[in-house]
Amino acid sequence: MPDHKPTVLLLCTANTCRSQIAEALLRHLAGDRFEAMSAGLAPGEAVHPLALQVLKEKGIDPAGLRPKHVRELLGKVRIRTAITVCARAAETCPEAWPGALEQLFWPIDDPAAVEGTETERLAAFRRARDTIEAQISQWLAGLEQD
Repeated sequence: MPDHKPTVLLLCTANTCRSQIAEALLRHLAGDRFEAMSAGLAPGEAVHPLALQVLKEKGIDPAGLRPKHVRELLGKVRIRTAITVCARAAETCPEAWPGALEQLFWPIDDPAAVEGTETERLAAFRRARDTIEAQISQWLAGLEQD
């Protein structure tokens, strides 16, 4: 019987920016240890182009990323850890996942909500990416200490 990696679900509202970045980063940093998935309550049509760009800047291939509704996974995938990466979780993001052994909340500001020049918007996506990467690295380091 093959070993199955525990699944980590990254949640946010539209599943077009933060949770997609988090999914790709977790795969990059610990894809040998975890299955990374993302979903949202009101998924958008496509992953935000700036989210794809900031992943590529880090040498991460965003192939296969797509917005998904939580209904695609609910009751179908066993989740070990559910991580909400939405700063406005109390208003719009799922804060809990039924059956998850661990539930975390990382309030990351929505880079897609930033208005301004293309340079300012790209900077917001880079900040979100770097914050998410730091959170994932810290979480992974904590797991290694257990």
